[in-house]
Amino acid sequence: MIKTKVRLRPIVSKINLPTVLKTTILPGDSIERLFIATQVGEIFYIGNRDIRTFLDIRPQILKLGASEPGVSGGGYDERGLIGLAFHPEFYYNGLFYLHYSVAGTQGPGALSERFIPNPCDPKTLNLRWVNRETQYDHIDTVEEWILPSNGRPQKRRTLLNLRRPFFNHNGVNSLNFSPETGKLVLTTGDGGSGYDPFNLSQDDMEIAGKIIKMDVGKNTFIYNPPVVTRFYELSTPIQETLTVIAKGVRNIPGISFQRFYNQYIKYVGNIGQDLVESIFSFVHYKPIPVTQLIQASLMKSKPDLEEFINFGWRAWEGAFPTSFIRSCSANPTLDEQTIAYYNEAIHSSVKRIQPITSYFHKDSRPNKFGGTSLTGVQAYMGNGIPNLTGSVVFTDLAKDKESPPPVRGILAYTRVSTDCKLNDFSVIETDYNFRSQSAYYVSLGTNLEQTKLYLGVYGSMKVTDFNRGTVFEIVP
Repeated sequence: MIKTKVRLRPIVSKINLPTVLKTTILPGDSIERLFIATQVGEIFYIGNRDIRTFLDIRPQILKLGASEPGVSGGGYDERGLIGLAFHPEFYYNGLFYLHYSVAGTQGPGALSERFIPNPCDPKTLNLRWVNRETQYDHIDTVEEWILPSNGRPQKRRTLLNLRRPFFNHNGVNSLNFSPETGKLVLTTGDGGSGYDPFNLSQDDMEIAGKIIKMDVGKNTFIYNPPVVTRFYELSTPIQETLTVIAKGVRNIPGISFQRFYNQYIKYVGNIGQDLVESIFSFVHYKPIPVTQLIQASLMKSKPDLEEFINFGWRAWEGAFPTSFIRSCSANPTLDEQTIAYYNEAIHSSVKRIQPITSYFHKDSRPNKFGGTSLTGVQAYMGNGIPNLTGSVVFTDLAKDKESPPPVRGILAYTRVSTDCKLNDFSVIETDYNFRSQSAYYVSLGTNLEQTKLYLGVYGSMKVTDFNRGTVFEIVP
């Protein structure tokens, strides 16, 4: 991997935390505009050298800033406006899609304390999410909106209402249209807490922890779907619009499609637990219609899972069996890693795909880094930064948690290995001087042709520290 240097060119600053960076061409317009969605509920676009408001749904967003049990300090949150996608025919039909956490839906959460699995206590390995209608954290919604000619954006209908057990792992950049099928792809996290307490990601009936394809052109007369957590709770017409591409998801910062001759490579990153962040790719897959999954469940039979994608979570964290970490009492400089779900790891070892690269939370190798959380994965097909052409670029929230402040995020890249083995990665060096300010790298975006890259940076980990965001273009 070639060491690469880039510049960060500021586009807009002093905005709220940017969760989605996308480009599209507005109806009647002639150039691509950069759209920026913020976690608190604003969507801006870059006009003629100025920033303009496209939509503001802040009153519809759940009150942000509450911490989960066991996390010190308020202000950190993973809810809010986390998905924005424009229909492939947006220029002609004005349709776009949102995924956000709904105001007024705050619940007590599914567990009263932070979950840690204990292999010595089977109860902790077989928890079930019960009393779902009262024991949940919030409700997420996926909606279809329209930009009428010479008008303001209006909501048309709701596609899904999802009850979520915890405040975290809801996905981010969670809505993307597939260029190979024209369908809307929704990436859902495992529901949150840590270690997937209820193993929702591996349960075929659970909507959590999946990559789901939605046919938004089918059964368009459905307007008020129920609030659900499982596929079979949806009405049959809604079930018929859904297919499942993958399971075993912990949390995903979107999906990126890279054209390769007459097919597409799909890239996704699975955010890690304690050890490692992982990036996967696949070309061929066999999505399973939700109606088929439900039928198999009713018949107590196994669906055909050949070419079905399974990322392995919760038993596998990338290429490693999921472990929890404890400090060694006899030697505080060392850690003990204990396999959390040994039997599950054995059972699923050959059913999962391997990552194309991984990077670690602790890594003492030269020219590497210790990461915190994967926040963006994008294919790059431009020629402006030749070393990156044809690669997949990724971002991490904060480099080396133990390093002294101010905090810095990290950019890196990798490529798909021709022998399909795990590949290495290389850091992308940047020139920008953030001075004494923290710089968390919170999002990564690209234009329609994947020839430009955009980076969202925030000066705080807290969504309630307002107007501390900057969006950059990554340039040679």
